[in-house]
Amino acid sequence: MLVTEPALLDAAQRILAAELVAIDLACSRFRDDSEISALNRAEGRPMAISELFANAIDVALRAALMTDGDVDPTCGRSLVRLGYDRDITELADDTSPLTRPPVPAAGWRCVDFDPQERVVRVPAGVMLDLGATAKALAADLAADAIYRGTGCGVLVNLGGDIAVAGQAPGGGWRVGVDDGVNSVDAGLPFGASRFNGPGRSSGRAPGRRTAARLDRAGRATAPVVAIQSGGVATSGAAFRTWRRGTQAMHHILVPSTGQPAQIYWAAVSVAAATCVDANTASTASIVRGQPALGWLASMDLPARLVRSDGVVLTTGGWPS
Repeated sequence: MLVTEPALLDAAQRILAAELVAIDLACSRFRDDSEISALNRAEGRPMAISELFANAIDVALRAALMTDGDVDPTCGRSLVRLGYDRDITELADDTSPLTRPPVPAAGWRCVDFDPQERVVRVPAGVMLDLGATAKALAADLAADAIYRGTGCGVLVNLGGDIAVAGQAPGGGWRVGVDDGVNSVDAGLPFGASRFNGPGRSSGRAPGRRTAARLDRAGRATAPVVAIQSGGVATSGAAFRTWRRGTQAMHHILVPSTGQPAQIYWAAVSVAAATCVDANTASTASIVRGQPALGWLASMDLPARLVRSDGVVLTTGGWPS
């Protein structure tokens, strides 16, 4: 998190911490006491939920509608079947082969949700997972809450999901976007977005084709863009990964098969009016593969797509 008024940093930090605690308690599949865990245990019974969890479900269902189901919140059981049954940091402890075949997502239209009454029901056996949208939503909510609470400009970066609110610094917030073909720059994982700070740049903006560049210390550099509002998100399959037997797994699934998406794009970065919209589009682009370029262009979304061979393509006015 960064703010434009250093004296307000502590106050902003308290707001951020409260927002993250709240979203975790509502949406974490890895907490027994979370609302989503309670819903997944409800065996088809309707459940009254908090305003925050209702917002998160509404956002997830909107993402599914926007992407024709490529970003689907009913993929929880699919992820568990592939071994993603605990926090990602714990998955390396179990590399035993999977014993059951993949299972497709149940399909987002099976979720019965009344946003006015804040009541939701999912069929027995269906497990929700909001991993594709809740982190981006948390970035949006935290940035907005910090701006309202302090009045200063703010940038929130939650693992590459970036949201800004309020007055940006002169020249905008500078964001480094990883190519997805190297991970050595500042120790970043593939596909991560990084804030570089006013006046600092870790590379030039991307052209039509971009090869990995090195600085004087021999570290790969990343292109930099500046944003004044909204959000930026980068999706890729090289960060949340694990292995079961001889199979390499990642967290971006094709809902119709329940299997990890085939990787055509190593990373896709999108800028949009909100971090949720940016992350929804970038995640769906990984699922869609090559056709994602035309899909993003049809929506005039600024995007930067890095092919697995390192070739970079841009659309929607992404700066050249």
